[in-house]
Amino acid sequence: MLCNNCGEQISDKARYCPSCGKKIIRKSQDVINGKSSSEMAESSAKENSRIKVILWFFTFLISTSLLLLIILSIWWGTEPKSFNVQEIATHRLESTNTKSIPTGFIYTSTLANIAEVLLQKPGGYLSNDITPPGMLLDNIHSWEYGALVILRDGTSALRNHLARAQSQSAEDPDLARAEPYFYYERNSWALPSTEAEYEKGIDALHAYLRRLANPTDKNSGHFHARTDNLSSYLEMVIKRLGGISTRLTANANSAAGTPDGQMAPMNNMKMKNKEGEERTPWLFFDDIFYEARGESWALLHMMQAIKVEFGDFILEKQAMKTLDDMILALENAITPTSITGSNFGIFANQSLSMAKYIARAHAAALDLSDLINITSIDSTAHQTYHQRQINDK
Repeated sequence: MLCNNCGEQISDKARYCPSCGKKIIRKSQDVINGKSSSEMAESSAKENSRIKVILWFFTFLISTSLLLLIILSIWWGTEPKSFNVQEIATHRLESTNTKSIPTGFIYTSTLANIAEVLLQKPGGYLSNDITPPGMLLDNIHSWEYGALVILRDGTSALRNHLARAQSQSAEDPDLARAEPYFYYERNSWALPSTEAEYEKGIDALHAYLRRLANPTDKNSGHFHARTDNLSSYLEMVIKRLGGISTRLTANANSAAGTPDGQMAPMNNMKMKNKEGEERTPWLFFDDIFYEARGESWALLHMMQAIKVEFGDFILEKQAMKTLDDMILALENAITPTSITGSNFGIFANQSLSMAKYIARAHAAALDLSDLINITSIDSTAHQTYHQRQINDK
């Protein structure tokens, strides 16, 4: 720095000039920069104001985004409602020139509608989402998988049994296209996406429905509502219900804790207690519960379709009450909302309650299978009940 008096170069720390001996007077930094204290205060206030505006903007943006995510999560996480299988089939039939619903139309229409609900419900198909909130909704992912399992079973039964006159008959070309599409991996977000493959399966089912509704066409679709075909499908249903019941019971047992009072660990899917019962890790309680709800929801509609398609067979065997009991048990199974709790506490153990209804449906399915297999029934005997159901509607 320079001396105020003589202008000689001096040290920045010097208090007196070594040349002239005068005391060094230091000017404030504000004066050196040409700014007064008031100007500096005003500039600082403006800078603070800008920072506050930026902070408020980002706070508002983050809060709004979180609120939107919460709203979307609640909306997208809501399970679809039940639908009337006959109304859906009647609506589909309006696009054709057929006045009466042909045999097999309601069954196939129900399959197609289950697939459409999976893709068109709020938020669409979420199991392959890689961004929030879809990727965070693991409960609805499990529900979708449960419904998808029943959809696959129903499509396989239609392709391999219901649409074939005998084991050596040629399979339906549309159903041969439809089934593999529904077995495509359920969580693919890359090309081809899961939704794109399932859409192709739905289109193939629609093509089969159009041929089914046009019996005069030389390439018309066929649906053989025979007892052996129904029995084959019921075998699949019985196994599914037995598996659901077992897993839900393991869920309920795990909720009560291990014998030493500790909850089952969250990373050991095959842990067993002293009695040899499998226990579900607590992290997977909700996954199994909602998967069971998805299976029950889809199976409920499939059994309602079976009631119409095979009604005369079931009436002749005096098994309609058994089928109605099965449908009622499935309706009750999808009503609980809680997941776990103590057997005698404030919160109900809904996994155990749901397992009870699934067990009832399983028992009814076993009884129904036994009743319809007592004797063979002619494949055309069901038409009277089928037509009566349509006329009553």
